[in-house]
Amino acid sequence: MKLIYAALAIALMTVLPVGAEETPKSASEFVRRGMARFSANQIAASIQDFNRAAELEPARAPHLWQRGISQYYAGKFVEGRRQFESHQEVNPHDVENATWHFICVARLEGVEEARKALIEIDTARDTRAPMAEVFQFYAGQGTSEAVLQAAKKADTEQASMYAHLYLGLFYEVAGDQEKARQHIRQSAAAKLHDNYMHDVAKIHLLQRKWDR
Repeated sequence: MKLIYAALAIALMTVLPVGAEETPKSASEFVRRGMARFSANQIAASIQDFNRAAELEPARAPHLWQRGISQYYAGKFVEGRRQFESHQEVNPHDVENATWHFICVARLEGVEEARKALIEIDTARDTRAPMAEVFQFYAGQGTSEAVLQAAKKADTEQASMYAHLYLGLFYEVAGDQEKARQHIRQSAAAKLHDNYMHDVAKIHLLQRKWDR
């Protein structure tokens, strides 16, 4: 297991060295490079690219949920909270946006205040498994078992990855580091390719040094 995660760390860190690529010429290119840099565990550099995209195209700023995730890992919880609140205006039916907003608020004010500030989502509009159960769990009206059962019923690697990722993120801000570590490791171990949220799970391991 340690060798696997060590190899993962090396691979991610060498995907896209800062400065080795051409300077982007458009907002879209800055977003793509920002995402690539995040996936290479270059958090600060990814934020710079997302910020540059927003400068070039201010109307794009609310759509930059990727920036909010990078801000979370940079410890910029106030900025992350604002990003996810603005994203809600352009993507009002996304459970993931509500959960990232939740964990930013929880970092600032605690879990109870995060529940009070939880963005309302019509879960019928986000049909991905197990998002409805994830939302109920974050709202304090569901259980981790319900999240895992919904993922099991869906029987896909993506559903399992989501279930473990969002349980892990919750447990971390709730103070249960062992459960958080277990779930994030299971999420990162999913057999998926070209999936940004799967990359988030892998980066989480590296950022917290849980890959050791």
